[in-house]
This record gives sequence, C-alpha cells and structure tokens, in this order.
Amino acid sequence: MTLGRDRLNWETDGRNWPNRSASQFVKTNACDWHVQIAGPDTAPMILLLHGTGASSHSWRHLVPLLSTRFRVVAPDLPGHGFTRPRGTTDLSLSGMVRALTELLSELDRCPAVIIGHSAGAAIAVTLAASKAAAVPRHVIGINGAYLPIRGNALFSPLAKALFANPFSASMFSLMSRVTPLGGNLLTATGSPIDEEGRAIYRVLLASPAHVRGALGMMAAWDLSRFDATLQRLPFPMTLIAAKDDPMVPIENSQHAARQAPGSRLVLTDKGGHLLHECRPADVVQWLDEAIGNQRPNGADAA
Repeated sequence: MTLGRDRLNWETDGRNWPNRSASQFVKTNACDWHVQIAGPDTAPMILLLHGTGASSHSWRHLVPLLSTRFRVVAPDLPGHGFTRPRGTTDLSLSGMVRALTELLSELDRCPAVIIGHSAGAAIAVTLAASKAAAVPRHVIGINGAYLPIRGNALFSPLAKALFANPFSASMFSLMSRVTPLGGNLLTATGSPIDEEGRAIYRVLLASPAHVRGALGMMAAWDLSRFDATLQRLPFPMTLIAAKDDPMVPIENSQHAARQAPGSRLVLTDKGGHLLHECRPADVVQWLDEAIGNQRPNGADAA
C-alpha cells in the first residue's frame, strides 16, 4: 500500500487478492460492497462472515473447497477491506445485520447456511435469529465471540477511546508499516497461517480506513443481551472451537451451546484463533457433519 493513502485500492492493493476472479462490487444504501461469489448459481447458498479486522481473504482456502457444490458468498464487512460505507455507517452488531440484509436483498438470495468466525459468528447468529433473510438451515460458528469481553480488551472502553481519536487509525497503520506490529498481532492468534494470508493482513493493517472500520466495530460491540438471541434461534447450530485459541476462550462456545437449544459443540486441540485459515479441510468436514448429522448439546472431540 502506498504510504499516505487512506483507503485500499482494488487495482493495486487487490491485484493479488485470493480468488480475485470471484470478486464483485455491489452497491446498496449502506455500502459499496466488495463481495466474492463463487459456485453454481442454482446451488444452495453459504454466506461466510469474517471477524473483526479481517476480510473476505480469510476464507481463501474454503471458497474453492465449498464452491464445487454451494453458491458461496463472502463479503468484506462494512468498513473492512474493500467495502466502503456510504456516509456514517452503524458498525454495531444490529447495524451489521441491517447492512447484510440489504446486501442479500440486492443479491436476491437467501443463505441455506451461514458460517461466521469470531465476531462474525455473533453476526451470523443474529442474522439467522432475525429471520430478515428468511430462515437458513444451519449456522456454524468458528471460535465465536459470544460473550462480553471483560477486563483486557479491545472490545472495551479502550476501543471506544481509540475510535474517538481521529489520529489513532493513521498512527496504528503507520506503525504496522515500519514495525513488526502486524506480525506480532498474527502471532498472537496462535495460528500458523500461510505467507499469502500474512501478506494480506499486513496490507489491511496498513490501511487507516480498514483500521477505523475494525476499531469502530469493536467500539460499537455490545453482547450484553446476546444470550436471548441464541435462545431465539429457530434451529440448532454448530459451534467449532480450538482449545489453543488465545484470543477467544472456548468458554464462549461452551456457553453458547448451552443457550442455543440442541446445538452441537466441536472442540479441537490445535488451530488457534484463525482455525479456518490453517485447517480448512477439517472445517469443511465439520460442516458436512453438521449438515448431515447433529449430536445435540454434546461436545465432540476433533
């Protein structure tokens, strides 16, 4: 990314984007979206929702694996990657759901399955529980962030203070270009992702606009009433969690499995926070098991 430029540019920053041929740009009232769409148009649709600070690239290994039999839709969330909000955009959980509902309406498709990672898992649950985009058959959360984060926190008053300071995002992005900041953040995920993924995270973190989107999402996040949303789900969900995730404790998924009636919990020893980026084939296997068979409320070892 060129020093001093605020937003990512698709022709330069996106020239080596994974699955670039699947990328489309879609306009709605809330956003100018970057969304990757792949797979047969007549196949059931899977909606992939990344976590805070990531983008559609985090699904780079899953898109080709799933698109042989599903219509895969993987957007950059508002304020992230190449998706640009139009004016002031609500980056809260409910605001994200409204924006995604607009996108699905524009695409004229309803997902059969919604998969979300980290904060994206909370968005997936809320979208399904709202029934705004019809009722999907299944929701799958990967290292889902379902509980309010207390004490440490980017999802805290610290994020609110950083977001309120107009220089915070620019300073963070500048630091990521001249120090190992980006590498340190990726190391903190506990996931051994490939160099392609690491390079794209460096590009994202060097963009003040992307950092503002991540900070804005964290500052607006409120999960204080999320248990009620889990209890409203019209079907069981599958929760996949890595025991060695240093960022979102597995207690999040264990708690959510107890709240969402009949849900299945899959615990795996290794993978870290970016489990779907370093073990995509296993995630696809768990997806197939989730759609075909469910063991209500029990924890399966994987």
